[in-house]
Amino acid sequence: MRILICEDSVLLREGIVRLLVDAGHEVVAALPDAEHLDETVDSTSPELCVLDVRLPPSFTDEGIRAALRLRRTHPTLPLLVLSQYVEERYASDLIGAQGGALGYLLKDRVADVADFLESVRRIGEGATVLDPEVVAQLLTRQSRNQRMASLTERERQVLALLAEGKSNQAIAGVLHLSEASIEKYITAIFQKLGLEADEHGNRRVLAALAHLENHTN
Repeated sequence: MRILICEDSVLLREGIVRLLVDAGHEVVAALPDAEHLDETVDSTSPELCVLDVRLPPSFTDEGIRAALRLRRTHPTLPLLVLSQYVEERYASDLIGAQGGALGYLLKDRVADVADFLESVRRIGEGATVLDPEVVAQLLTRQSRNQRMASLTERERQVLALLAEGKSNQAIAGVLHLSEASIEKYITAIFQKLGLEADEHGNRRVLAALAHLENHTN
């Protein structure tokens, strides 16, 4: 896979490059900031873009704003956002934006190289991969919303796992339930949130979380 990296830390940037190259990927560019990100994407045509949230010059939100910009200009480009913290408002905007595959991982919680490379592979193939802490914080903020409040505790557990990108089978394994039970819970969740349970259900739920987040501020 052709991958572009935008990370200001030299050690982390070079470390990610080495990991990806050793795993058989091609790193088409490794940038220290987002200044030339757009033109580099245009000239290198990456199949995945990895971005740090906080980049020069202000080290606040340049990276995630660049990710949102790429969502508009290159909507099918898979994105993997790496962050020290959960930037809740921007995370909701990014998750809710229409576009290609998305990953949002917290740096301090990426403790296993194999898991990181697996996340890269899944995102490159079209999956949505969110750190459980990201999901938890978004769900916590949604708890004041009437539609979210209508979910049972078990439905909220299923929704959190579904939003992490887990399959029905994986959710059933985590909760020690049958797949048939999980399907019933997911159907109930879609109904309560006013969403259609189709093959794009995972993306629709994520979009719903972002929508609800925007209406609780």
